Parts: sequence; structure tokens; C-alpha cells
Amino acid sequence: MLSKKLFEEGKGILRLSPTWVPRSFCIPGKRIKLHPDDYYVLGLERGGIDERWFASTTHAENGPLTPDDEGLSYVVSADGKERVLLRDMVDELKGEVIGENLWNKYGKWPMFSKFFDNKGPLPHHIHHRHEHAKRVGADGKPEMYFFPSQCNNHGGTFPFTFFGITPGVKKEEVKKCLENFAKGDNKLLDLSQAYKITLDTGWDVPPGVLHAPASLCTYEPQFASDVYAMYQSVLYGGECVSEDLLWKNCPEEEKGNYDYLMDVIDWEKNVDPDFKQNRFMAPVVISSNDSYTEEWICYKCVEASAKRLTVMPGATVTITDEAAYGLILLQGRGKMGDWDIETPTLIRYGELTNDEFFVSEGAAKKGVVITNTSKTEPIVMLKHFAENPELIRFMEENK
Repeated sequence: MLSKKLFEEGKGILRLSPTWVPRSFCIPGKRIKLHPDDYYVLGLERGGIDERWFASTTHAENGPLTPDDEGLSYVVSADGKERVLLRDMVDELKGEVIGENLWNKYGKWPMFSKFFDNKGPLPHHIHHRHEHAKRVGADGKPEMYFFPSQCNNHGGTFPFTFFGITPGVKKEEVKKCLENFAKGDNKLLDLSQAYKITLDTGWDVPPGVLHAPASLCTYEPQFASDVYAMYQSVLYGGECVSEDLLWKNCPEEEKGNYDYLMDVIDWEKNVDPDFKQNRFMAPVVISSNDSYTEEWICYKCVEASAKRLTVMPGATVTITDEAAYGLILLQGRGKMGDWDIETPTLIRYGELTNDEFFVSEGAAKKGVVITNTSKTEPIVMLKHFAENPELIRFMEENK
């Protein structure tokens, strides 16, 4: 069985190939190391590539032209000649890959992460809560944001994010904006407030919370779902949003029902007067010494979380975790287990890399040996988890 062969080849550490995702409503920010000639390689109708997905068993919802494997991560062999979908490997090997607890609870790997890299801001939009998502056969989508400095050599056109609804705004005002969606600028941002984004910090974005992400390359751990709806009609700069995106992931029988769109909004979370205090995340050091530093960077959501690991030049460390995780290398080169790891400078569409891996629960608990072979540059990697017992303890200790 190919899944077993590739799992054993890496001793429970799986090499993943880059997973590129286009969006027809976005303009690439060109900070995710894809070759400049390849951002529109899938054709103008599909849109520019402005996302790279990590450790994904979730299909990207991109309309009728979407390939069956869009958004899905592939596990590849050391020689690059064999590959299998991570989704299929998890289905076949189950808890051996993701851990028995996760498999028994979800029957799948229940999260993925991505780099979202847009030149401009996104519309004020929303990800559905579970009770609304399940009406279209999907899951709700909590997500987390982190803005790595290694991926943000420029800030795009608007490095500010609108979150929620300004306290004191009435529901009738928001509903009126939605009713005016097709009439031009529906002025929804007039009822929200923007926050200047600081690199190497993050935000918690629960389902049901409106947000218009900044024009930065954003690392986004999230639950395994691709549900959303765009509630803002005209973007900063004049770009218009198609009305069908207002009703995206809406049940057929509810289309045209603006009260339903209002019900998707978690009103209390959106008008929270302490929104920044409750949703902003600065890195929190877990462990630090002369050889490495590990930090929580996304830690306010049980379903999807992330750490940043920095290994100093010339150091060899053994890092243990209590749960399976995917990882993406931001900086540096070296060895991880039996694998060579390195951060690419430029990637052609379809090329393989050695910067993305998935660590099974068994390998994580045993400990991953990482050697930084550079004398001058640290290794920096981001590690994305589904439910992690370490995070649950951390949250209890920091209530």
C-alpha cells in the first residue's frame, strides 16, 4: 500500500508538495514565492493564485471549473516519483497518522492552514457558524491569523483589518447595508472599525464574526471548511463584489432572505467593546534556551492553533509535541529526522520543495530531531495543529 510505504519512508514525517489555490475575486500580492510568471498560470477565468494551503484534506470551493483535488495536499516520496493525497492516507491509516482521539472524534484531519496573499484588502465577510454551515452540508469555520515578517516585504495597498461592528450600531443599520448590496457601495465598512496590523502578531476570528482582512500575507490556521459569504459590495479602490458571493453557502430556500444573513452574524462577538483585548494575540514563549525558542502564536481557538519554532544556527534540538501537526518553513535550512529541509527562494508552479511536512502523532510524541546546518541563519517554522492537549492546558492556565 502506497500510503504505508510513504509513511514508513519518512518514519512518520511526511513530505508535502506545494498546494496552490487561485481566487477569481483576488489580486495576488506576490509574497508566497511563486514565480512571477505563474500567478495566472491556471488562466484568467480561474483568477490569480494568492493562496498556498498547508496540511489540507479540505477541497477548495472555487466554482464549476474547480478540479477535484484543488486545495488538497499530496504526500510525496523522497525521489518525487510517488504521491498520494494526505486525505487518502489519513482515511487508510487513520489514527496512525493523526492520532486515535482525532480520528475517533472527526474521522478526518479536521484543520488546514494557508498563506493568504492578497494585494488589496478583502471585502467585509463572514464564515458561517456550525448551525448555518450544516444546512449546506458543511462545517463552521473558526480561523486564526498571524502575519509573519518573513512573508511581508511589503504591506500591499491597505495593511489594516476591519473587524466586527462598531459598538452601538443597530441591527437594522447592518440589514439595510445588505439590502443595498446590489445598488453600489453598501457602506458596510462605515459600521465597522479598522485595526493597524503589526507583523509577527495575530488575531482570533471565530465563525460569525465579520472581518475585512488587510493586504498582508497572512498565515491562517483554520477548521477544515471553506464556507464564507461576502457582505461588502465595493472594495477599497473600487473593485466590485459579485452578488452571488453575498449568498454563498446559503441554503436555496433562504436566498433573498436578509434576516437569514443577519442570523449568520454572531452579534455579541461583533459588537464586543473589548474586541481587541479578547481577539488579539501576541506570541507567548513556551520554552527558550541557547538552542531554540518555541512560542504559541495562535492560541485562542481549540479547533486550530499554531506554534512558531526558531532553531539557532548550528544547533541540534529534539522537539516533542502531544499532537500531530503540519509545518511550513519560513527561514533557514538543515535536517529534520531523515529529511533535508530548506526554505526556497522561488517556486515554479508544479515544482516540489522541501519546506512543508506533516508530523504524525507518534513521531511528534517521540520527538523530532532538527539540525540547523547554517552558521549564520536560524531555522524558523510555523506548526499548525488541530485539537492539541497542550493548548487546552495553556488556555486553562491563562484564563
